[in-house]
Amino acid sequence: MPNVLVRNVPEDVHAALRRKAEQHHQSLQQYLATELRRLAERQELSDVLDGIEKRHGGRVGLHQAVQDLAAERARV
Repeated sequence: MPNVLVRNVPEDVHAALRRKAEQHHQSLQQYLATELRRLAERQELSDVLDGIEKRHGGRVGLHQAVQDLAAERARV
């Protein structure tokens, strides 16, 4: 398994990470590995929007979207 080395971490950041690890009953290494995995798996907003566009296709302009929403609200 590859390793990651982070140098020059400020003391206050290191201390905060150690506290968080302790709160989760984990070593600092376990805590950071979990957080790095979570960070790596998190989708960026642009990725989510690209996925939506590919599934549904097409685009609606802002003006049309506002008109459609107003019409939908008027029906209720």
